[in-house]
Amino acid sequence: MEIWNGHFECMDRLDLKKVQSERLMETVERSYFNVPYYRHKMQAAGLGPESIGSIDDLHRLPFTTKQDLRDNYPFGLFAVPMSEIVRIHASSGTTGKPTVVGYTRHDIATWSEVMARTLKCAGAGRNDFIQVAYGYGLFTGGLGLHYGGEKIGASVIPVSGGNTSRQIQLMCDFGSTVLACTPSYALYLAEALQENQVDPSDIKLRVGVFGAEPWTEKMRREIETKLRIKAIDIYGLSEVIGPGVASECMAQEGLHINEDHFYPEIIDPDTLQVLPEGSMGELVFTTLTKEGLPLIRYRTRDLTRLTSERCRCGRTMIRMEKCLGRSDDMLIVRGVNLFPSQVENVLLEMSEIKPHYLLVVDRVNNLDTLEVQVEVDEAFFLDKISQLEALRMKIQESLETSLALGVKVTLVEPKKLERSETKAKRVIDKRRF
Repeated sequence: MEIWNGHFECMDRLDLKKVQSERLMETVERSYFNVPYYRHKMQAAGLGPESIGSIDDLHRLPFTTKQDLRDNYPFGLFAVPMSEIVRIHASSGTTGKPTVVGYTRHDIATWSEVMARTLKCAGAGRNDFIQVAYGYGLFTGGLGLHYGGEKIGASVIPVSGGNTSRQIQLMCDFGSTVLACTPSYALYLAEALQENQVDPSDIKLRVGVFGAEPWTEKMRREIETKLRIKAIDIYGLSEVIGPGVASECMAQEGLHINEDHFYPEIIDPDTLQVLPEGSMGELVFTTLTKEGLPLIRYRTRDLTRLTSERCRCGRTMIRMEKCLGRSDDMLIVRGVNLFPSQVENVLLEMSEIKPHYLLVVDRVNNLDTLEVQVEVDEAFFLDKISQLEALRMKIQESLETSLALGVKVTLVEPKKLERSETKAKRVIDKRRF
């Protein structure tokens, strides 16, 4: 497996710790003197730049949350003058104000570097045609993949998100070999190929680079089977840099974190204590090289675990498991904790249904209710009503056994549920707390 930057990606872990410590001290000093928010937080904790002598002191520093970014909207956490900011991105801001991210030229170079590593992890190279079907604009997905593709010398096709008919046309006419989009949109493209009577074996796709939303191993197998490609998971957050924070290699045994730029911790989301390696908990990142928007102990809310065991690809960077979900995406229904991914795991075991679903949570007569809307495959939707009812009961029993919770299952016709080229909407919570 070819590695883009072997010096860092395969660095001895003791040497890496020295690099991380040096960069952390620089980041803390920059943040303390240039960002009033961090200076006040550190002073309140009785800390100054001199308090941090190595990466082992990181746990002493206060956390940063998404709300902190919103409270300092738009540019209050920037650590450089606006004259040095050459790019501004922002999150979707589905609730409240969006989170705003500023990049210096150095930050853009770092982003290109980590995305080059990401694409090399997926086996991409200068002879590939990379079809970028992530959205361009304030969303970081499209431009992130674009930078990485150009840096490794590949031919980048900046088609952006949506316009599925054009996606298919370009895929066929240009000979795209790498597809970059959300996993849910990859499944949608697979359906569209089938509808357009395009056999996946007649196109040149061989690998997909998928992220921006949680997806299960079963969904991976579904994508790989339908598109006949290798499906690689990537991870990133716009606040940290965008895509490029971590990526699977072709071994598909966890995502390599670019920890020379982004230092990870796992904490208990309730006690906020750092957990030992191998523990499941909330992922926290400290940026080590960012200039525009340095972040100290940023709580991602994503749930995963870490391992520093050397990967068979040769990289020594710590790996994270595919995220279970987000601590703030966890639903509590009648006292039972559940994640959408648990529902997805059950549904993808059944060939009669499509991998598209929606969880609707409501409260009726002071009692929480959970409805799971599931799309039925075209071949089964035309069956007799009795057969559809048998399928509905089968799904309901499987879900109730897995979730230990009463569930209402509603079968819907094919393509009834909304599709999206960005993050798939899996939950509607109608309760008012």
